[in-house]
Amino acid sequence: MAANRAALILLTALAPISWGTTYAVTTEFLPADRPLFTGLMRALPAGLLLLALARVLPRGAWWWKAAVLGALNIGAFFPLLFLSAYRLPGGMAAVVGSVGPLFVVGLAALFLGQRPTVRNVLIGVVAAFGVSLVVLKAAGALDPVGLLAALASTAAMSTGTVLTKRWGRPEGVGPLALTGWQLTAGGLLIAPLALLVEGAPPALDGRAVGGYLYLALANTAVAYWLWFRGIGRLSATQVTFLGPLSPLTAAVVGWAALGQALSPLQLAGMALAFGATVVGQIGAGRAGQASPRMFGSAEKKDRKDSMDLTGPALRR
Repeated sequence: MAANRAALILLTALAPISWGTTYAVTTEFLPADRPLFTGLMRALPAGLLLLALARVLPRGAWWWKAAVLGALNIGAFFPLLFLSAYRLPGGMAAVVGSVGPLFVVGLAALFLGQRPTVRNVLIGVVAAFGVSLVVLKAAGALDPVGLLAALASTAAMSTGTVLTKRWGRPEGVGPLALTGWQLTAGGLLIAPLALLVEGAPPALDGRAVGGYLYLALANTAVAYWLWFRGIGRLSATQVTFLGPLSPLTAAVVGWAALGQALSPLQLAGMALAFGATVVGQIGAGRAGQASPRMFGSAEKKDRKDSMDLTGPALRR
Protein backbone atom coordinates (compact mmCIF):
# COMPACT_ATOMS: atom_id res chain seq x y z
CA MET A 1 0.00 0.00 0.00
CA ALA A 2 2.79 2.42 0.93
CA ALA A 3 4.62 1.61 -2.31
CA ASN A 4 1.46 2.21 -4.35
CA ARG A 5 0.90 5.52 -2.61
CA ALA A 6 4.49 6.60 -3.23
CA ALA A 7 4.10 5.70 -6.91
CA LEU A 8 0.88 7.73 -7.07
CA ILE A 9 2.61 10.76 -5.55
CA LEU A 10 5.54 10.45 -7.95
CA LEU A 11 3.23 10.19 -10.96
CA THR A 12 1.23 13.21 -9.81
CA ALA A 13 4.49 15.12 -9.29
CA LEU A 14 5.26 14.66 -12.99
CA ALA A 15 2.56 17.25 -13.73
CA PRO A 16 4.20 20.29 -12.04
CA ILE A 17 7.62 19.04 -13.19
CA SER A 18 6.33 19.10 -16.77
CA TRP A 19 4.82 22.57 -16.27
CA GLY A 20 8.24 23.76 -15.15
CA THR A 21 9.50 23.27 -18.72
CA THR A 22 6.88 25.61 -20.19
CA TYR A 23 8.98 28.78 -19.95
CA ALA A 24 11.99 27.28 -21.72
CA VAL A 25 9.88 25.77 -24.51
CA THR A 26 7.94 29.02 -24.95
CA THR A 27 11.02 31.23 -25.17
CA GLU A 28 13.11 28.89 -27.32
CA PHE A 29 10.56 27.44 -29.75
CA LEU A 30 7.39 29.52 -29.94
CA PRO A 31 6.43 32.87 -31.52
CA ALA A 32 7.09 35.84 -29.24
CA ASP A 33 4.34 37.83 -27.52
CA ARG A 34 1.52 35.36 -28.21
CA PRO A 35 0.68 34.12 -24.70
CA LEU A 36 -3.06 33.72 -25.28
CA PHE A 37 -2.55 31.83 -28.53
CA THR A 38 -0.07 29.61 -26.69
CA GLY A 39 -2.62 28.99 -23.94
CA LEU A 40 -5.20 28.13 -26.57
CA MET A 41 -2.85 25.73 -28.35
CA ARG A 42 -2.07 24.03 -25.05
CA ALA A 43 -5.66 23.57 -23.94
CA LEU A 44 -8.05 23.03 -26.84
CA PRO A 45 -6.19 20.41 -28.95
CA ALA A 46 -5.33 18.47 -25.79
CA GLY A 47 -8.94 18.60 -24.62
CA LEU A 48 -10.34 17.46 -27.95
CA LEU A 49 -7.82 14.61 -28.09
CA LEU A 50 -8.80 13.37 -24.64
CA LEU A 51 -12.49 13.67 -25.51
CA ALA A 52 -11.91 11.52 -28.58
CA LEU A 53 -10.05 8.94 -26.50
CA ALA A 54 -12.52 8.83 -23.61
CA ARG A 55 -15.67 8.98 -25.78
CA VAL A 56 -17.67 10.30 -22.84
CA LEU A 57 -19.54 13.62 -22.66
CA PRO A 58 -20.90 15.30 -19.53
CA ARG A 59 -24.48 14.63 -18.50
CA GLY A 60 -26.92 16.63 -16.44
CA ALA A 61 -25.30 18.90 -13.86
CA TRP A 62 -21.86 17.93 -15.10
CA TRP A 63 -22.21 20.23 -18.09
CA TRP A 64 -22.04 23.28 -15.83
CA LYS A 65 -19.63 21.66 -13.37
CA ALA A 66 -17.19 20.86 -16.18
CA ALA A 67 -17.54 24.43 -17.47
CA VAL A 68 -16.82 25.86 -14.01
CA LEU A 69 -13.79 23.62 -13.48
CA GLY A 70 -12.53 24.31 -16.99
CA ALA A 71 -12.85 28.05 -16.44
CA LEU A 72 -11.03 27.96 -13.10
CA ASN A 73 -8.26 25.49 -13.90
CA ILE A 74 -7.66 26.49 -17.54
CA GLY A 75 -9.74 29.28 -19.04
CA ALA A 76 -9.06 31.87 -16.33
CA PHE A 77 -5.79 30.47 -15.01
CA PHE A 78 -3.80 30.56 -18.27
CA PRO A 79 -4.57 34.18 -19.33
CA LEU A 80 -4.20 35.58 -15.80
CA LEU A 81 -0.91 33.75 -15.31
CA PHE A 82 0.52 35.10 -18.58
CA LEU A 83 -0.73 38.62 -17.80
CA SER A 84 0.96 38.60 -14.39
CA ALA A 85 4.21 37.25 -15.84
CA TYR A 86 4.34 40.07 -18.40
CA ARG A 87 3.56 42.88 -15.93
CA LEU A 88 5.47 41.90 -12.78
CA PRO A 89 9.21 42.02 -12.07
CA GLY A 90 11.17 38.83 -12.70
CA GLY A 91 9.97 35.87 -10.70
CA MET A 92 7.26 37.75 -8.76
CA ALA A 93 4.42 35.89 -10.52
CA ALA A 94 5.98 32.57 -9.50
CA VAL A 95 6.33 33.77 -5.92
CA VAL A 96 2.64 34.73 -5.78
CA GLY A 97 1.76 31.40 -7.37
CA SER A 98 3.76 29.55 -4.72
CA VAL A 99 1.27 30.62 -2.03
CA GLY A 100 -1.31 28.40 -3.74
CA PRO A 101 -0.98 25.72 -1.03
CA LEU A 102 -2.05 28.30 1.57
CA PHE A 103 -5.09 29.15 -0.56
CA VAL A 104 -5.95 25.46 -0.79
CA VAL A 105 -5.58 24.97 2.99
CA GLY A 106 -8.19 27.70 3.54
CA LEU A 107 -10.50 26.56 0.74
CA ALA A 108 -10.32 22.94 1.90
CA ALA A 109 -11.61 24.08 5.27
CA LEU A 110 -14.50 25.90 3.57
CA PHE A 111 -15.52 23.31 0.96
CA LEU A 112 -14.16 19.99 2.26
CA GLY A 113 -14.45 20.43 6.00
CA GLN A 114 -10.71 19.84 6.49
CA ARG A 115 -9.53 21.93 9.43
CA PRO A 116 -6.30 23.91 8.75
CA THR A 117 -3.33 22.68 10.75
CA VAL A 118 -0.29 24.62 11.92
CA ARG A 119 1.84 22.02 10.14
CA ASN A 120 0.25 22.64 6.76
CA VAL A 121 0.44 26.41 7.12
CA LEU A 122 4.13 26.22 8.05
CA ILE A 123 4.87 23.92 5.11
CA GLY A 124 3.14 26.37 2.77
CA VAL A 125 5.08 29.33 4.17
CA VAL A 126 8.44 27.54 3.93
CA ALA A 127 7.71 26.41 0.35
CA ALA A 128 6.77 29.95 -0.72
CA PHE A 129 9.87 31.40 0.95
CA GLY A 130 12.10 28.83 -0.75
CA VAL A 131 10.58 29.57 -4.16
CA SER A 132 11.08 33.31 -3.58
CA LEU A 133 14.81 32.73 -2.99
CA VAL A 134 15.02 30.79 -6.26
CA VAL A 135 13.09 33.03 -8.65
CA LEU A 136 12.87 36.52 -7.17
CA LYS A 137 15.19 38.92 -8.98
CA ALA A 138 16.12 42.56 -8.68
CA ALA A 139 13.36 44.72 -7.28
CA GLY A 140 11.07 46.67 -9.54
CA ALA A 141 7.86 48.60 -9.14
CA LEU A 142 4.96 46.27 -8.44
CA ASP A 143 2.30 46.74 -11.07
CA PRO A 144 -1.15 46.61 -9.38
CA VAL A 145 -2.80 44.94 -12.38
CA GLY A 146 -0.06 42.34 -12.58
CA LEU A 147 -0.24 41.65 -8.86
CA LEU A 148 -4.03 41.27 -8.96
CA ALA A 149 -3.73 38.98 -11.98
CA ALA A 150 -1.17 36.80 -10.16
CA LEU A 151 -3.39 36.54 -7.10
CA ALA A 152 -6.45 35.83 -9.23
CA SER A 153 -4.67 33.10 -11.21
CA THR A 154 -3.52 31.44 -7.99
CA ALA A 155 -6.99 31.71 -6.47
CA ALA A 156 -8.59 30.27 -9.64
CA MET A 157 -6.33 27.21 -9.77
CA SER A 158 -6.62 26.66 -6.00
CA THR A 159 -10.42 26.86 -6.14
CA GLY A 160 -10.49 24.53 -9.13
CA THR A 161 -8.33 22.02 -7.27
CA VAL A 162 -10.60 22.01 -4.22
CA LEU A 163 -13.83 21.85 -6.26
CA THR A 164 -12.39 19.00 -8.33
CA LYS A 165 -11.87 17.14 -5.06
CA ARG A 166 -15.31 18.07 -3.71
CA TRP A 167 -17.29 17.13 -6.81
CA GLY A 168 -15.31 14.02 -7.67
CA ARG A 169 -16.44 12.39 -10.91
CA PRO A 170 -19.75 11.07 -12.24
CA GLU A 171 -20.54 7.37 -12.03
CA GLY A 172 -18.46 5.39 -14.53
CA VAL A 173 -16.31 8.35 -15.64
CA GLY A 174 -12.52 8.24 -15.29
CA PRO A 175 -9.99 11.06 -14.95
CA LEU A 176 -9.24 10.94 -18.68
CA ALA A 177 -12.73 12.16 -19.57
CA LEU A 178 -12.84 14.67 -16.71
CA THR A 179 -9.55 16.17 -17.89
CA GLY A 180 -10.81 16.34 -21.47
CA TRP A 181 -13.96 18.17 -20.39
CA GLN A 182 -12.00 20.79 -18.50
CA LEU A 183 -9.34 21.38 -21.15
CA THR A 184 -11.96 21.71 -23.88
CA ALA A 185 -14.12 24.10 -21.84
CA GLY A 186 -11.09 26.17 -20.88
CA GLY A 187 -9.78 26.26 -24.45
CA LEU A 188 -13.15 27.41 -25.78
CA LEU A 189 -13.08 30.27 -23.25
CA ILE A 190 -9.58 31.33 -24.28
CA ALA A 191 -10.24 31.17 -28.05
CA PRO A 192 -12.32 34.37 -28.47
CA LEU A 193 -10.07 36.25 -26.05
CA ALA A 194 -6.96 35.27 -28.01
CA LEU A 195 -8.58 36.34 -31.29
CA LEU A 196 -9.76 39.65 -29.84
CA VAL A 197 -6.50 40.59 -28.11
CA GLU A 198 -3.83 39.05 -30.38
CA GLY A 199 -5.58 38.83 -33.74
CA ALA A 200 -5.14 36.05 -36.29
CA PRO A 201 -2.87 33.10 -35.48
CA PRO A 202 0.80 33.60 -36.39
CA ALA A 203 2.65 31.68 -39.10
CA LEU A 204 4.35 28.63 -37.61
CA ASP A 205 7.68 27.05 -38.58
CA GLY A 206 8.82 23.55 -37.74
CA ARG A 207 10.26 24.52 -34.34
CA ALA A 208 7.00 26.18 -33.32
CA VAL A 209 4.93 23.18 -34.42
CA GLY A 210 7.17 20.87 -32.39
CA GLY A 211 6.93 23.18 -29.38
CA TYR A 212 3.15 23.33 -29.54
CA LEU A 213 2.91 19.56 -29.95
CA TYR A 214 5.00 19.09 -26.80
CA LEU A 215 2.92 21.61 -24.84
CA ALA A 216 -0.39 20.12 -25.98
CA LEU A 217 0.51 16.46 -25.47
CA ALA A 218 3.07 16.00 -22.67
CA ASN A 219 2.78 19.36 -20.92
CA THR A 220 -1.02 19.55 -20.93
CA ALA A 221 -2.93 16.39 -21.92
CA VAL A 222 -0.77 13.94 -19.95
CA ALA A 223 0.21 16.36 -17.19
CA TYR A 224 -3.34 17.48 -16.38
CA TRP A 225 -4.59 13.89 -16.56
CA LEU A 226 -2.00 12.94 -13.93
CA TRP A 227 -2.88 16.04 -11.87
CA PHE A 228 -6.63 15.43 -11.78
CA ARG A 229 -6.08 11.72 -11.23
CA GLY A 230 -3.93 12.60 -8.22
CA ILE A 231 -6.58 14.95 -6.85
CA GLY A 232 -9.03 12.06 -6.92
CA ARG A 233 -6.86 9.90 -4.68
CA LEU A 234 -4.81 12.29 -2.53
CA SER A 235 -5.92 15.14 -0.33
CA ALA A 236 -6.25 18.55 -1.98
CA THR A 237 -3.49 19.98 0.22
CA GLN A 238 -1.19 17.05 -0.48
CA VAL A 239 -1.54 17.55 -4.22
CA THR A 240 -1.06 21.31 -4.09
CA PHE A 241 2.13 20.92 -2.03
CA LEU A 242 3.62 19.39 -5.19
CA GLY A 243 3.16 22.76 -6.93
CA PRO A 244 6.59 24.22 -5.96
CA LEU A 245 8.19 21.55 -8.14
CA SER A 246 7.19 23.67 -11.15
CA PRO A 247 9.37 26.78 -10.47
CA LEU A 248 12.14 24.51 -9.18
CA THR A 249 12.10 22.56 -12.45
CA ALA A 250 12.12 25.82 -14.40
CA ALA A 251 15.26 26.90 -12.52
CA VAL A 252 16.99 23.56 -13.18
CA VAL A 253 16.07 23.64 -16.88
CA GLY A 254 17.33 27.22 -17.11
CA TRP A 255 20.64 26.15 -15.60
CA ALA A 256 21.04 22.92 -17.61
CA ALA A 257 19.68 23.98 -21.00
CA LEU A 258 19.87 27.77 -21.12
CA GLY A 259 23.14 28.38 -19.28
CA GLN A 260 21.58 30.34 -16.41
CA ALA A 261 23.75 30.37 -13.28
CA LEU A 262 22.39 29.33 -9.88
CA SER A 263 23.69 31.25 -6.85
CA PRO A 264 24.22 29.68 -3.40
CA LEU A 265 21.12 31.56 -2.21
CA GLN A 266 19.05 30.05 -5.00
CA LEU A 267 20.36 26.57 -4.19
CA ALA A 268 19.38 27.10 -0.56
CA GLY A 269 15.92 28.17 -1.68
CA MET A 270 15.61 25.07 -3.84
CA ALA A 271 16.51 22.89 -0.85
CA LEU A 272 13.91 24.63 1.33
CA ALA A 273 11.12 24.42 -1.25
CA PHE A 274 11.90 20.81 -2.15
CA GLY A 275 12.10 19.85 1.53
CA ALA A 276 8.70 21.45 2.16
CA THR A 277 7.27 19.55 -0.81
CA VAL A 278 8.55 16.24 0.56
CA VAL A 279 7.31 16.96 4.08
CA GLY A 280 3.92 17.87 2.62
CA GLN A 281 3.61 14.27 1.34
CA ILE A 282 4.66 12.60 4.60
CA GLY A 283 2.20 11.67 7.28
CA ALA A 284 -0.87 12.26 5.13
CA GLY A 285 -2.11 8.81 6.12
CA ARG A 286 -5.63 8.08 5.00
CA ALA A 287 -6.61 11.76 4.84
CA GLY A 288 -6.07 11.90 1.14
CA GLN A 289 -7.92 8.76 0.21
CA ALA A 290 -11.05 9.21 -1.82
CA SER A 291 -14.33 9.02 0.04
CA PRO A 292 -16.71 6.35 -1.31
CA ARG A 293 -19.56 8.78 -0.61
CA MET A 294 -17.87 11.39 -2.79
CA PHE A 295 -16.57 9.30 -5.66
CA GLY A 296 -18.71 6.18 -5.79
CA SER A 297 -17.81 3.36 -8.10
CA ALA A 298 -15.90 5.62 -10.50
CA GLU A 299 -12.95 5.61 -8.10
CA LYS A 300 -13.09 1.82 -7.73
CA LYS A 301 -13.03 1.41 -11.48
CA ASP A 302 -10.20 3.91 -11.82
CA ARG A 303 -8.01 1.88 -9.44
CA LYS A 304 -8.05 -0.83 -12.09
CA ASP A 305 -7.52 1.00 -15.35
CA SER A 306 -6.42 4.62 -14.91
CA MET A 307 -2.72 3.73 -15.08
CA ASP A 308 -3.15 2.70 -18.71
CA LEU A 309 -4.08 5.31 -21.30
CA THR A 310 -4.84 2.52 -23.75
CA GLY A 311 -7.14 0.66 -21.39
CA PRO A 312 -10.92 0.47 -21.10
CA ALA A 313 -11.27 4.27 -21.09
CA LEU A 314 -10.39 4.26 -24.80
CA ARG A 315 -13.01 1.70 -25.69
CA ARG A 316 -16.00 3.47 -24.15
